[in-house]
Amino acid sequence: MDFEQIIKLIDKVSASNLSSFQYESEGLKLSLESGKVIQNTVSVPVNVMSDQISEVPADKAKAEGDLVKSPLVGTFYAAPSEDSEPFASVGDKVKKGQVLAIVEAMKLMNDIESDFDGMIAEVYVKNGETVEYGQPLFRIV
Repeated sequence: MDFEQIIKLIDKVSASNLSSFQYESEGLKLSLESGKVIQNTVSVPVNVMSDQISEVPADKAKAEGDLVKSPLVGTFYAAPSEDSEPFASVGDKVKKGQVLAIVEAMKLMNDIESDFDGMIAEVYVKNGETVEYGQPLFRIV
């Protein structure tokens, strides 16, 4: 089961009247309860609010270019501080290894670097938004 399928499953369960749901397959164990807690195979809870998860529309996911995805759950910051310019904006040329943003997780600031050379075509999240593991952040062409 890939990330997008898990997100769709979470949305379906959240919209239903179920108080709990469990799924297990091929080493993946997913437990959902009315408090909207996801539990992975190492039993580390990750809080998810369904309205905070922003999926990339199918037409954008198939769009030209490469996606830079979040390597962890946390808070997305487009700039090093509130009064600074963003690391990267739509139309900016970027190089592989260039810092595009920061994701804060457990009070640690993690640089999000470009895996590709190119130009920022889209930024999928806003400053201060919560991001999930594997969530697309940028599209680079």
